Amino acid sequence: MSLIHGVGDFFALDIGTTAIRLVQLAGNSQHGWVLQKFAYVPVDRRVLEDSSAAGQRRLGETILGAMKQAGITTKNIAVGMPAAKTFTSIVRVENLPEVELINSIKYQLDKYIPMPLDEATVDYVSLGVCPHDATKAEILISSSAISYAENRMEMIESFGLNVIAQEPESLAMARALTPVGAQDARMIIDLGERSTDIVMMYRGMPRLVRSVPGGFSQLIRTVSTSLSVKEEQARQFILKFGLAQDKVEGQVFKALDATLESFAAELGKSMRFFKSEYMNAPVGGIVLSGFAGMIPFIAEYIEAKTNVPTTQGNPWQMVRVTPEQQQVLRPVASEFAVAIGLAERSND
Repeated sequence: MSLIHGVGDFFALDIGTTAIRLVQLAGNSQHGWVLQKFAYVPVDRRVLEDSSAAGQRRLGETILGAMKQAGITTKNIAVGMPAAKTFTSIVRVENLPEVELINSIKYQLDKYIPMPLDEATVDYVSLGVCPHDATKAEILISSSAISYAENRMEMIESFGLNVIAQEPESLAMARALTPVGAQDARMIIDLGERSTDIVMMYRGMPRLVRSVPGGFSQLIRTVSTSLSVKEEQARQFILKFGLAQDKVEGQVFKALDATLESFAAELGKSMRFFKSEYMNAPVGGIVLSGFAGMIPFIAEYIEAKTNVPTTQGNPWQMVRVTPEQQQVLRPVASEFAVAIGLAERSND
C-alpha cells in the first residue's frame, strides 16, 4: 500500500458494491483541483463479487470501457481498499527526529497490527507531534493481508494498468470530505452497503479510524421485514421518504428508529473515545457520506441524537467542475467521495 506519498500522473478507481467510479484531477491541494475526466458505471453486484476468472475478466472489461468513455489515457492508477480488508490505527511513540522516528517504527510494527508481520503488507506515515503531548509523535499504520493486496493488484494489472497506490477507502473518503480549514475535530461517516466507516479528523489528520458492521443493506432488510415489502421496494422507500414522519404515515421512520438508535450510540461511543484521547479538541461537526448522504432527514436525526451539528458531505468542495460536468454528475455526485479522495492524493 501507499498512503500519503506523491504519486505523479494517475487516475483514481473506486470499485463500489453497485458501481465503479473513475476520477482524474489536475491541480494540487494548495491551489485547488480541476476535474479533468470521470466516469460512473453501474455494475451488477454479482459481477463485482465474482472472483472467478470469468468474473474478473468482465470487471476488467468494465473498467477499461469506463476509461475509454472518460477519455483517460494514463495507465497509472490509485485504487481504494475496502475497510473490511484493511486494519488502520493511530499509535503514539516517543517523539524523535523524523528520520529516527520512521526507522524506529519499522522494528515495532508487529506490536500494532493484528496479523503476523510476514503475512501482512504494511504502510505507515508520521502525523507529527501529538496535539496534546509534545513528548509523543503519532503514526498512522495501515495493513492488509499480503494475499489480498497482491491478488487485487495482480488482477488490476492484468487489465494492462499500473497500480501505483492502494489506500484504505476510509482515508480517501475523509480526505475529500473534511471541511476546508476546520480547526476543530470532525467526524466523517460513510454508510456503505454492508458496513460503516468512521474517521475522526483533527488538524487535517485522521486521529481515529473505525469500521463498524451494519450498513445500508441492514436498513433495507429492516424496512422490508417491518413493512412486508420486497427489498428493492424497501430501498426505494428509504431513499425517497427517508425519516420523514409525514410520509407513508411515518412507517419508514418507525421501522428504522431502533436500528438508527443503535447506530447513533456507536457514533457517541467513537466521540467519547476520541475525547478521552484529545481532551482539548471539540467536535465541531459530523459529515455524512455514502447512503448517509442520500437518506432524507438522517442528518437531522443524527444531530438530535448526538447534539453535534450534522451536514451532508460535499466531496467536490475543492474541485472545480464545469456546468456541463455538473449536469452529468448531479444524480450521483454524492457517491464520489472515495474516488475524489484517492485522486486528491498529494502530487507534491
